[in-house]
Amino acid sequence: MRKIDKPLVGEYPSYADIYISLVPNDGFLLNYLADNLQSTLELIQNLSEEKLLFRYAKNKWTLKEILVHIIDDERIYVYRALRFARGDTTNLPGFEQDDFAAQSGANNRSISSILDEYAATRKATIAFFEGLEEATFLKAGTADGKQATVRALAYHIAGHEMRHINIIKELYLTAG
Repeated sequence: MRKIDKPLVGEYPSYADIYISLVPNDGFLLNYLADNLQSTLELIQNLSEEKLLFRYAKNKWTLKEILVHIIDDERIYVYRALRFARGDTTNLPGFEQDDFAAQSGANNRSISSILDEYAATRKATIAFFEGLEEATFLKAGTADGKQATVRALAYHIAGHEMRHINIIKELYLTAG
């Protein structure tokens, strides 16, 4: 797969550093997205329904809600990347993740349907970034009043998932 250089500070809003800093600085972002797809499927697919609906604290998301949140976030960030890659200068809206999670219906879905959607979304994400011209990764746009480059959005997607998988391992899979 193609290499995509890691974005520099200033190519993304400061809040995204918590995600982007998790991704290695070797340019193999698309490999990480593909590898993380497989490792996440392996981590989740055989968990019990009880574990999938567990909340480690009041008002925290279940594993199903986290997975659908990862899908939602990935779709939104790829959409932003698409708009920026095509030269759109519109200030795109933000989104409220807690509202999305509350409306997701994740806890009423089978884990197989969530994982199928996750895999399809990830494969589409990789194909999208694989198909961009090199210069496109430095194009920038604005979402929720914050500027970012296309490559920063790609790295956000990978790091966002990594952060949530770390939380799952630390707070969900060690409980009970």
